[in-house]
Amino acid sequence: MNKWYQRTVIWFFSLLIAVLLGPESVLAQEKLSRKERKTQKKERMADRLFIEGQKHLMLEEYEKAYFYFTKALEFDEEESAIYFKLSEMMVRANQPEKALDYGQQALALDPDNKYYHLQLAEIYNEQNESRKAAEILEKLMEQDGNYQQYILDLASLYLTLHEFDKALDALNKAEDYFGVVEQLTAQKQRIYLRKNNLEMAITEGEKLIDAHPGNARYVLALVEILFNNNRNEQALELVLESMAAYPNQPELKMAAHTLYQEQGNVKESRKFLLEGISHPDLDPSAKARAFSGILAQLQNSARDQWLDTLASHMEPLHPRDPEVLAALGNWKLQQRETKAAVSYFKRSLQEAPDNAELYQKLVPLMFEVQEPFDAIADVARAATESAPESAELWFYLGTAHLGNKENEAAKTALSKALSLNGGANRQLSLMANAQLGDALHALGEKEAAFEAYEKVLAENKNYEHILNNYAYFLSLEKKELEKAYEMSFKLVNRFPENATYLDTHAWVLFQQGRYEEAKAYMKRALDHQKDPSGVMFEHYGDILYKLGEKEQALTYWIKAEEMEDTSEFLTLKIQNKTYYE
Repeated sequence: MNKWYQRTVIWFFSLLIAVLLGPESVLAQEKLSRKERKTQKKERMADRLFIEGQKHLMLEEYEKAYFYFTKALEFDEEESAIYFKLSEMMVRANQPEKALDYGQQALALDPDNKYYHLQLAEIYNEQNESRKAAEILEKLMEQDGNYQQYILDLASLYLTLHEFDKALDALNKAEDYFGVVEQLTAQKQRIYLRKNNLEMAITEGEKLIDAHPGNARYVLALVEILFNNNRNEQALELVLESMAAYPNQPELKMAAHTLYQEQGNVKESRKFLLEGISHPDLDPSAKARAFSGILAQLQNSARDQWLDTLASHMEPLHPRDPEVLAALGNWKLQQRETKAAVSYFKRSLQEAPDNAELYQKLVPLMFEVQEPFDAIADVARAATESAPESAELWFYLGTAHLGNKENEAAKTALSKALSLNGGANRQLSLMANAQLGDALHALGEKEAAFEAYEKVLAENKNYEHILNNYAYFLSLEKKELEKAYEMSFKLVNRFPENATYLDTHAWVLFQQGRYEEAKAYMKRALDHQKDPSGVMFEHYGDILYKLGEKEQALTYWIKAEEMEDTSEFLTLKIQNKTYYE
């Protein structure tokens, strides 16, 4: 009997006897038990300290709890409960050696307390001494005769020790008590397969199916075992039998599809796949996986027609399922129907907005189909919220902001992309620095912009975007014009019909005072540009003015006035018929 309980009972009956026998008996008790009363006083002090320690333990104030428990031992060093609590504390404090020492002392004082045994078993298990933990549980089972509460823990310990026969024996006992349940059967099957006893693993699976008729999950679990062990015929037979008994289970139809596919029986495989995909109760993710599997096959017209058929049955049933929509988007992308793919991917992300992988696919496609920059920025911003450590997504966001002339936001996003990339993706670094240079120049941070351009050219001296923009911006500043000439000349040599590059080279020549050459290149630019911009007409007018062709210059300035992207001096040029820097 627990000592705390013994003390309470003794104290109660002593008090009762004293009341019944009267004052004389109390006096006699006092005369005979002075030494006992001293012991009782120490025990009461230990009780108070123990209760105080327990209070602090419940409040997770471990240092105070430890203080009171150890102080209680000074008054009663034979009390097992104090050692037990100290052991419990050491377990929480991750000090297994101390926990074990206190636990052993508690058990030595009260060897019949099963909770002390269980505490030690837990400590041994945490210290990877599974053998000692198992021995404790075995003894408890012998003493109690009530093995149910220990049997699953014991089975787990036997598995840790690789004593599979003992583990099977424990699991069989558990099954006798709990019945045939999935967790026990699965564990037993794993053991049998590890022991290369496939037949017993199959028997266990059949037993689970018989115990829970109509549950497709248990059929599929056994089918998987059979399939993985080259028992395809047996697996197919099981599936067909189960479908005959329970025909409205789409998961079994998908299993039949897979097994017939393995046999090369295309007709039966497609029949069951279509039945499965057409069934409203089949998990949409299973449909999407099957559809994507076919999409990954070698492309041909028969496959494409089959996918069209499946899509026509799948989408109406699951118009808002993100996996189905993503699969259909991939199908459209493979068919080069990019706008349709973008639409499906957007719908998928509306339902599951944290799919970072899909954002990586969607955002560049939005650039490709030339969606408005503000729409791209909205999607790219959501993408960075979903995957804030993705340098690529920050780059896309910065590019969208730059396209929308939101230069400060572009600078922030592109700088973030470069920081996250850290040079890991060389191409990303080049593109991000190129875009960052444009954003910085637009913000008036010209020296920083040129530094960004120099970083790109140091890695790739033929980077077209930089050669063009850097040359043009230098010409506007009328600085390093020879360097600007070399860059722009390199471009027009490589791309003699590119109107943008011809325009830039013409303007560099203009700033160098080489007006006849500038006129020739500017005329070529206009000839090769289907719809010339306002700035191109204005530039040509400026060149003509410098060559003394003032009437012709005015004609082109007036053309430019009807368009965008012209200089702030254009109106003055027209009004005063003169050139302004």
